[in-house]
Amino acid sequence: MAYIMYLFLFGLVVGLAAVASNPSPYFAALGLVVVAGMGCGVLISYGGSFLSLVLFLIYLGGMLVVFAYSAALAAEPYPEGWGSGSVMVYMVAYILGVMLVSGMFRGDWYEMFWTPVDEAGEFSMLRGDVGGVAMMYSQGGGMLLIGGWVLLLTLFVVLELVRGLSRGALRAV
Repeated sequence: MAYIMYLFLFGLVVGLAAVASNPSPYFAALGLVVVAGMGCGVLISYGGSFLSLVLFLIYLGGMLVVFAYSAALAAEPYPEGWGSGSVMVYMVAYILGVMLVSGMFRGDWYEMFWTPVDEAGEFSMLRGDVGGVAMMYSQGGGMLLIGGWVLLLTLFVVLELVRGLSRGALRAV
């Protein structure tokens, strides 16, 4: 179980470095898919299978919309890929930074917090994530509305940032 967890966490860090180092929305979208998959894998290994499935589907659906809009607005003729020099320098710098910071705190946390939620209660009738989903919809309705509003605002911010100085595909005719 520890090796699978290491694989998920390593993929999460590499995907985050790929997103942070790439200026092109075309290739950064693939990094976001990797990050979403690895993050949901971490959630599954903690015992939240239903929550990770819902988050993965919702996140990929929202990201598909953002990627379609940003690709339409960016319209770069020659986007920089992961093989270009500046992107590789940033990616290596981010991964080395994560390794240095994790090396500083390695003695404080290791594997003692890697207990799945199903192993916490011996005679539990429900899985841990099912009870959390019911509480999210019953008492967290306001937070769901705020989350939807924040996602809409994030969509407009991403579209404005990607647009840059050029109008892209949506220019005045």
